[in-house]
Amino acid sequence: MLDLQRLRALHAVSVHGTVGAAAVALGYTPSAVSQQIAKLERETRTVLLEREGRGVRLTAEAHQLVGTAQELLAIVERAETELEERRGVPAGRLTIAAFASAARGLIPAVLADLAVRHPALDARLTEIDPHLSVDLVAKGAVDLAVVHDWDIAPLPVPPGVEQAVIGDDRSTLLVPEGHHFAGRESVRREELGGERWVCQPPGRVCHDWLVRTLRTAGHEPDIAHQADENPTLVALVAAGLGVCLVPRLGRGPLPAGVVEVHLDPAPVRRLYALWRKGAARRPAIAETVRTLQEQWPKIAAHPSR
Repeated sequence: MLDLQRLRALHAVSVHGTVGAAAVALGYTPSAVSQQIAKLERETRTVLLEREGRGVRLTAEAHQLVGTAQELLAIVERAETELEERRGVPAGRLTIAAFASAARGLIPAVLADLAVRHPALDARLTEIDPHLSVDLVAKGAVDLAVVHDWDIAPLPVPPGVEQAVIGDDRSTLLVPEGHHFAGRESVRREELGGERWVCQPPGRVCHDWLVRTLRTAGHEPDIAHQADENPTLVALVAAGLGVCLVPRLGRGPLPAGVVEVHLDPAPVRRLYALWRKGAARRPAIAETVRTLQEQWPKIAAHPSR
């Protein structure tokens, strides 16, 4: 008989792409995941993973087994949901994926609140880019995701995934002290031409939003420096190397030498909670979504702490 935990390990490698990433998602060590799959190979007398460079590749037989594993895991999830629903109390493990600034600025307060009010709930966080976490929810690799999109760059949600609005996160323009915008209360988008920018790399939502917005206003952006993390962007502005647009959530206090200026109209990204269709019956999902929505106004009122 096939072992469900070993199937879960194979499914995680399929979803996350590597043994290491699967281990992080499952809360195991890479060695433990490799051992589970090795045992599954012995049980099925089938090669499931093949070396490919520094990584691994699933064989055709493994892909077939992953499809079966996904069906079985969905059945188990439904059974667990029904049991939890009957008890009416949030309980068991809940895996949450969130993008970086939400993981820093919002999720800690939510997890702390849940831990106090629902000690039987084991909520666990993984920091993941929004575009990736949507797929992980759809495939059943995580239970709930906190994602965002922008007014001109909506995030597509696949069939079978439901969503709820958490709130709106406004971005502001950060400029070096002494910059010609530094003494102004607000700046219009049409005035942004000719600036040197620091922003996230191409493919990230914030980068794409900036490029589209400036081109819509008739400006070709001069992106001088690129970095993934918002604190790095702020540090580059503090050094006088450019200006940037940064959402307020999870930004932290501004260092000396950086001035915040409002942009008119203000760029807004909307935060959502995503989960698989029907999973809202599970009290853990419903309570976590409610807590996210309840905590958001408190965070939004003091986003830079």
